[in-house]
Amino acid sequence: MSHLPTLLWHELRVLFVSASTYIAAILALVMMGFFYYFTIIQLVAADQESPPGELFFSTFWVPVLLVVPMLTMKSIAEERRLGTLQTLLTTSVSAGEVVLSKFLAAYIFYIVVWLAALAFPLIAAQVLSQDGIRDLLLDPGPLLGGYAFVFLTGALFIAVGIFSSSLTRSQLVAGMLTFSITFLLIIGVMALQLLNLSSEAEVLAAPALSYLQIFNHFEDFIRGVVDTRPVIYYLSGTALVLGLAVLSVEARI
Repeated sequence: MSHLPTLLWHELRVLFVSASTYIAAILALVMMGFFYYFTIIQLVAADQESPPGELFFSTFWVPVLLVVPMLTMKSIAEERRLGTLQTLLTTSVSAGEVVLSKFLAAYIFYIVVWLAALAFPLIAAQVLSQDGIRDLLLDPGPLLGGYAFVFLTGALFIAVGIFSSSLTRSQLVAGMLTFSITFLLIIGVMALQLLNLSSEAEVLAAPALSYLQIFNHFEDFIRGVVDTRPVIYYLSGTALVLGLAVLSVEARI
């Protein structure tokens, strides 16, 4: 891993000067801004059972489905198309270093985008004069829980994007594959839980579906309940998907 810092610095420079990543970030922040605006409107209009932070982070999947494919679709697919990946791997750089550097760069940019969204509650708290509303907006519990959840799940989503990009030479195909897998992870498991299964199948599948259900984990994090099981799920899932990406890169040299 001696080449990892150099590769990571290069990948960060590529991401932070790329127009597509900034377009994705701006679109995601605009959407998050609208979501937060409607959250404030609901809060001012009537008392809400859920805190503003919970209402805001409950829409996490919308910016995720937009940002993650655009951040990762070029990572390996473009280098494979241009032939630079093969050239890079003929040196002393390993496939693991290449995959990990691209993952870390995309993950850092992903975190930066979400941290920029922290400006919404800070600005709203300055604009609104009611002390009660300001306290709700800056309640550290939902904010810390929401960001912990977003950062933890983001690692798995970014890893899925890197893996998808390692399977093809086409950015478009990589982006569509990332969107599809991420959508299935977020929405698909919830949809399976809503199906009317037979009693035996339901008994067998219920624990597994509950464990994989991302929205269940969100509700725990936002309320300050940090269970080690989802932490293990996301971290081990991230490691597994990145390992598959390394194997894919090595197999397609």
